[in-house]
Amino acid sequence: MGVTKTQNFTEEQNTLALYAKALGHPARVAILQHLLQRTTCVCGDLVEVLPLAQATVSQHLKELKAIGLINGTVEGTSVCYCINKHKWEEVRDMLMTMFAAPVSCDQKCC
Repeated sequence: MGVTKTQNFTEEQNTLALYAKALGHPARVAILQHLLQRTTCVCGDLVEVLPLAQATVSQHLKELKAIGLINGTVEGTSVCYCINKHKWEEVRDMLMTMFAAPVSCDQKCC
């Protein structure tokens, strides 16, 4: 098994890669889009919206929560999820900074 060598990259590069990995599944993108449209959401509601089993939705929610993009609070027997606004803005700013950089490659060379 190979070593990832993440220590060879900056903290920002590693952080951005973790966020990109979390966003790298369409179910997680769909969950985030759904949560962005609401102030809160119960996991059961997501199961009704997504074509996935409860266990699969829960696993994707766990991944998004682990990276900090969403918060989850227990309300009775349910967990209520919402976007972590601070983290969302941090990720947005990191991506905007990267994509705002000018492309210096001359298209004739590629």
